[in-house]
Amino acid sequence: MSKETDFYKKLKLTLEETSTFPSEYMFKFIIPTSDEKFNTIENIFNNLGAVIKSKPSKNGKYTSLTIMVKMNSAEDIISKYKEVAKVEGVVSL
Repeated sequence: MSKETDFYKKLKLTLEETSTFPSEYMFKFIIPTSDEKFNTIENIFNNLGAVIKSKPSKNGKYTSLTIMVKMNSAEDIISKYKEVAKVEGVVSL
Protein backbone atom coordinates (compact mmCIF):
# COMPACT_ATOMS: atom_id res chain seq x y z
CA MET A 1 0.00 0.00 0.00
CA SER A 2 1.34 3.43 -0.91
CA LYS A 3 1.96 6.32 1.47
CA GLU A 4 -0.71 8.25 -0.39
CA THR A 5 -3.31 5.49 0.09
CA ASP A 6 -2.42 5.33 3.80
CA PHE A 7 -2.74 9.09 4.11
CA TYR A 8 -6.21 9.15 2.54
CA LYS A 9 -7.40 6.20 4.67
CA LYS A 10 -6.27 7.95 7.87
CA LEU A 11 -7.76 11.25 6.73
CA LYS A 12 -11.10 9.55 6.00
CA LEU A 13 -11.16 7.93 9.45
CA THR A 14 -10.27 11.19 11.17
CA LEU A 15 -12.89 13.13 9.23
CA GLU A 16 -15.59 10.57 9.99
CA GLU A 17 -14.71 10.60 13.70
CA THR A 18 -14.52 14.37 14.07
CA SER A 19 -17.07 15.77 11.61
CA THR A 20 -20.79 15.70 11.06
CA PHE A 21 -21.68 16.08 7.40
CA PRO A 22 -22.56 18.22 5.63
CA SER A 23 -20.14 20.65 7.22
CA GLU A 24 -17.82 23.54 6.43
CA TYR A 25 -14.31 22.34 5.64
CA MET A 26 -11.15 24.40 5.31
CA PHE A 27 -8.70 23.41 2.62
CA LYS A 28 -5.26 25.04 2.74
CA PHE A 29 -2.79 24.95 -0.13
CA ILE A 30 0.46 26.62 -1.10
CA ILE A 31 0.87 27.14 -4.83
CA PRO A 32 3.60 28.69 -6.97
CA THR A 33 2.22 32.15 -7.79
CA SER A 34 0.50 31.74 -11.16
CA ASP A 35 -2.89 32.84 -12.45
CA GLU A 36 -3.16 29.55 -14.33
CA LYS A 37 -2.68 27.42 -11.19
CA PHE A 38 -5.02 29.64 -9.17
CA ASN A 39 -7.70 29.39 -11.88
CA THR A 40 -7.29 25.60 -12.10
CA ILE A 41 -7.84 25.23 -8.35
CA GLU A 42 -10.69 27.73 -8.41
CA ASN A 43 -12.36 25.61 -11.12
CA ILE A 44 -12.01 22.45 -8.98
CA PHE A 45 -14.15 24.17 -6.31
CA ASN A 46 -16.44 25.90 -8.81
CA ASN A 47 -20.21 25.62 -8.23
CA LEU A 48 -19.74 24.58 -4.58
CA GLY A 49 -20.15 28.04 -3.09
CA ALA A 50 -16.51 28.02 -1.97
CA VAL A 51 -14.96 31.13 -0.41
CA ILE A 52 -11.36 31.36 -1.59
CA LYS A 53 -8.85 33.67 0.08
CA SER A 54 -5.37 34.06 -1.33
CA LYS A 55 -2.30 35.65 0.21
CA PRO A 56 1.02 36.06 -1.59
CA SER A 57 4.24 35.14 0.20
CA LYS A 58 6.63 37.90 1.21
CA ASN A 59 8.73 37.51 -1.94
CA GLY A 60 5.69 36.82 -4.15
CA LYS A 61 6.97 33.43 -5.36
CA TYR A 62 4.16 31.49 -3.66
CA THR A 63 0.55 32.08 -2.81
CA SER A 64 -1.32 30.52 0.10
CA LEU A 65 -4.94 29.60 -0.54
CA THR A 66 -7.57 29.08 2.13
CA ILE A 67 -10.76 27.59 0.77
CA MET A 68 -13.88 27.31 2.94
CA VAL A 69 -16.57 25.15 1.44
CA LYS A 70 -19.49 23.02 2.60
CA MET A 71 -18.69 19.36 1.96
CA ASN A 72 -21.16 16.46 2.14
CA SER A 73 -18.84 13.61 3.13
CA ALA A 74 -15.28 12.54 3.91
CA GLU A 75 -15.15 10.97 0.42
CA ASP A 76 -16.00 14.35 -1.16
CA ILE A 77 -13.16 16.03 0.75
CA ILE A 78 -10.66 13.35 -0.27
CA SER A 79 -11.73 13.54 -3.92
CA LYS A 80 -11.05 17.31 -3.88
CA TYR A 81 -7.58 16.72 -2.39
CA LYS A 82 -6.89 14.18 -5.15
CA GLU A 83 -8.04 16.60 -7.87
CA VAL A 84 -5.87 19.42 -6.47
CA ALA A 85 -2.89 17.04 -6.12
CA LYS A 86 -2.84 16.76 -9.95
CA VAL A 87 -1.94 20.46 -10.21
CA GLU A 88 1.84 20.66 -10.44
CA GLY A 89 3.69 22.31 -7.55
CA VAL A 90 0.75 22.42 -5.11
CA VAL A 91 1.39 21.63 -1.44
CA SER A 92 -1.63 20.58 0.64
CA LEU A 93 -1.53 21.64 4.27
